[in-house]
Amino acid sequence: MAFDKDAFLTALDSMSVMELNELVKAIEEKFGVSAAAMAAPAAGGAAAGAAAAEEKTEFNVVLTDAGANKVGVIKAVREITGLGLKEAKDLVDGAPKNVKEGVAKADAEAAVKKLVEAGAKAELK
Repeated sequence: MAFDKDAFLTALDSMSVMELNELVKAIEEKFGVSAAAMAAPAAGGAAAGAAAAEEKTEFNVVLTDAGANKVGVIKAVREITGLGLKEAKDLVDGAPKNVKEGVAKADAEAAVKKLVEAGAKAELK
């Protein structure tokens, strides 16, 4: 005798919530499976997919070390941030510090490149 999926689905459709709950328990016992264990990987997979889809859009430019050419780094910081000479010098002297926060990836990469070319050590976070 062939299995009739349509008849099975029709029978499920007509069952109450309590009857469906009893059916699930019977299937778990008969086949040694758990409905909860099956739902967890699906939820985990959905969360992983959402995390992959959610790409970081804002970055921080962090000056980790001023290096030997402190004057060049101060000039680069002034150019990137628009700070005055004293503020830029204080920022460079206080490394590690954020130079820029919440900027687009392209702008952040350009700022890191400019700082590295000036002799500093910088990174994107």
